Amino acid sequence: REVEILMFLSAIVMMKNRRSITVEQHIGNIFMFSKVANAILFFRLDIRMGLLYLTLCIVFLMTCKPPLYMGPEYIKYFSDKTIDEELERDKRVTWIVEFFANWSSECQSFAPIFADLSLKYNCSGLHFGKVDVGRYTDVSTRYKVSTSPLTKQLPTLILFQGGTETMRRPQIDKKGRAVSWTFSEENVIREFNLNELYQKAKKQSKPREEGPEEPPGPQAAAGHPDGEPKKDK
Repeated sequence: REVEILMFLSAIVMMKNRRSITVEQHIGNIFMFSKVANAILFFRLDIRMGLLYLTLCIVFLMTCKPPLYMGPEYIKYFSDKTIDEELERDKRVTWIVEFFANWSSECQSFAPIFADLSLKYNCSGLHFGKVDVGRYTDVSTRYKVSTSPLTKQLPTLILFQGGTETMRRPQIDKKGRAVSWTFSEENVIREFNLNELYQKAKKQSKPREEGPEEPPGPQAAAGHPDGEPKKDK
């Protein structure tokens, strides 16, 4: 029975790791399901040991939260009052906005990827933004992003052109469920046509600084094309 439990949990780990995009996510899945396996085995051995181990896991989860990304980025952070104002301020500007929640492990894993994309592609006509729907629940309702602990809509990326939503990932099917989608840098660049958007944005708006306007390639360095990396919060 114990071997069956371990084999079953190993299969779950392999399935979960298929969607993982970073080494941290792979390791996190292994540790999480190892705790589940240990809890089941402790309860089978002695219910008191199972309760003790489960209590220790809960205490660890509440006190040792994963670190938030604090690296360089060109991202505007919105509140429930500023997001609509900023999207309507200049309709020539294209926005890619991430709807996230700090408690979501998927959002935390995607944070450095989104920051790196903002460093490579941000310009005067193409901006990147983020809004914490875990904190501003009315924003999640307004833009139809579920914040349920079991949701697969976090993070959600929405492309705004002319102040209007034109595309989002993950997509929502007719039953209101999120279609599975991997938040990797390559997928975001391909699905949102970032290279094409960058070229159009540079042509339609005046560059902030003089310099080369070539679109970033796959091997582009993680730096802002118009200046030095900085934080815009």
